Amino acid sequence: MDFMSVGTSEILMILLVALLVVGPTRVVEVGRTLGKVMRAIRKASFDLTSAVSKELETENSDKQKTADPGKQGQSPQGKGS
Repeated sequence: MDFMSVGTSEILMILLVALLVVGPTRVVEVGRTLGKVMRAIRKASFDLTSAVSKELETENSDKQKTADPGKQGQSPQGKGS
């Protein structure tokens, strides 16, 4: 099992330390809260990446639209001048 480049022994060590620090009654609650936080962070990261990608695509398409009319307006005779 390899979760985010962390092996099984590392995960077990983290769980053991969490059990000692938090106590057996709150480990499940803390785990659930951490899961919700991780889900929210992943969603925010995905949303940000999607928004940036969409904006870059829009910007690139706008640049291509403004650059194309200038290229179409050139005549073959203007190349030698």
